[in-house]
Formats: sequence, structure tokens, C-alpha cells
Amino acid sequence: MNRTGFFEAIRKSLFGGHLTQSEVDGINVILDQWRDLYPDAPAHWIANSLAQIHHETGGRMVPIKETVQAYHKDANPHDITVESRLDAAFAKGQLPWVRTPYWRDGWFGRGLIQITHRDNYARLGRRLGVDLVGNRNLALDPVVSAQIAIVGMVDGLFTGKRLADYHFPAALEEPEKSNPRRIVNGKDGKDMTVAALHRRYFEALQRAAYEPRKVVAVPPPPDIPKPEPKPQQPAASGLFAALVKIIAALFERKTR
Repeated sequence: MNRTGFFEAIRKSLFGGHLTQSEVDGINVILDQWRDLYPDAPAHWIANSLAQIHHETGGRMVPIKETVQAYHKDANPHDITVESRLDAAFAKGQLPWVRTPYWRDGWFGRGLIQITHRDNYARLGRRLGVDLVGNRNLALDPVVSAQIAIVGMVDGLFTGKRLADYHFPAALEEPEKSNPRRIVNGKDGKDMTVAALHRRYFEALQRAAYEPRKVVAVPPPPDIPKPEPKPQQPAASGLFAALVKIIAALFERKTR
């Protein structure tokens, strides 16, 4: 894959002609993790993950904390700030889908695709072999966060919907119930926004000549049969061995 061509394409089509080093670094981490985890991934899968992440991070392409908006200068505010923002929004009735505040013990969203609630931190942590419960801020690590986003979308760990459940690019035109935006979030009215981002990322991948790598299965070692053990001669019984010794002694005397 020609990453130079890829970045040239998205610089113009998605980032207004200018990419910051932070944005480049963030995208490179995501592409690296796709290469390492799923080298045979279809281009549409990568494009959809980048589109979902682009929307979720406001185009920053780096892990953020919940409540961070595109206009905020700080993508990593103090936890108290995040909890205060959520408390204020909840008090104003701006979070109608929330029955019980989940953020007051620190289980608010973190990441490229934010995970919330302790159970979700635990589930993603088990899947990746990372202690996200013991250290929630690992979800802000660029590599770990990219793995959460990618594996979560492939395995359906966010909403139960997986990338493999959708036929791209036709799925981008599907109604809410069948739209791939459901891989990451419920019905939030952002289906067409993410679809437009998807198309531009896909065009950039095509320009970069991205091709899934064929994963060659390593054949198991040949089944070489173990040599059969040689049959052992039965040991002479004690009485027989004694008779042999007596006869040998008598024969020796006669020959003297």
C-alpha cells in the first residue's frame, strides 16, 4: 500500500488540504493495526473503521475522552471535568437514553471508538489480553485504542453488529435498521455522515493501491509414526538359571 498516495488523497478530500502530524500519526497506527491483526481485511472494512473513528473523534484521529468535541483544544481533559460535563448534561435532560449515570466511578467513554461501562471495559480487556479494568486509561493508548476499535468492529463487541454482517458498498445506502453505522452506535442520525466519510477513505485506499494480503496457512508437521519397541527376550526363571549354572560347573570339572 502506498501510504504517501493515501495521505495525499485524504488531505484534500477529508482534511481541507492540511493534515497535522497528530492526525497522520493516529491514522498510521490504525493502518498498522489492520495490517498486523487482519492483513487480509477488505478495503471497505478499513474504510468503514476510519470513517467511524473520524466521526467519533471529530476528525482528530486520536483517542479522546467522552464529552470532547471538535472545537475543544484539549482531547484529554481531567476525569473530573468529564464527569462534571456529563452530570450537567444529565441534569438538563440531554441524555434521555441514560437511566443511571455510569460515569461517576470513572467508567465514561475513552478511545477512538469510546467504550463506556465497566462491563464493556472488562469484555474488551479480556478479548485483547489487556487489563482495562485495572487501568482504564489504557483505552487512550494509541495502539490499544486502535485494537479496541478494529477488533470491536470485526467481532461485534460494541453493539453485536459486525463488519462481516454488511455487504459494502451497498450497505451504505441501507435504512437505519440495516446501516453499518449500527456496528458502533444506535440510531443517532449520522448514517449518511459516516457513509460519506467511508466513500472518501475507500477512494483513498484505492488510490494507494491497497490489496488484502493472502494469509497462507502453515501446514501442520507430518505425522511420523513412532518406531515400534523391539520385543524383549523373556528373562530366564530363577530355577532354570540355577540348573544352567550347575551343568556348566560339572562340564568344567570333567574337562580338567
